[in-house]
Amino acid sequence: MKAKQYLLVIAVLLTLPFAALAQSSPAQPGQAAPVEVKIDNFSFSPGTVTVRVGSTVRWTNRDDIPHTVVSDNEIFKSKTLDTDEQYSYTFANPGTYDYFCSIHPKMTGKVVVQ
Repeated sequence: MKAKQYLLVIAVLLTLPFAALAQSSPAQPGQAAPVEVKIDNFSFSPGTVTVRVGSTVRWTNRDDIPHTVVSDNEIFKSKTLDTDEQYSYTFANPGTYDYFCSIHPKMTGKVVVQ
């Protein structure tokens, strides 16, 4: 009888690490959610975002017409984004990144990476 109890305890203990893995979050430790920029009414909102190195910025076109996201030095460049389409870029280096819509060049924004 004690041998069966012993085996049951061992079986339970062996499954604990797997149960903990099944309950863990899929996000990696230290990984932040993307910073959101909305494209709407011919503008980027917010117009300037400040992020840390390694952060991702995600632009979502909420306008009824297409737009793009292009940095002044073309480090990043989206395809033409239709309504509800998104573009993301992860910033690996500190600096200030000015960007615009290549279809509507008066639309401008800025990402400051610290």
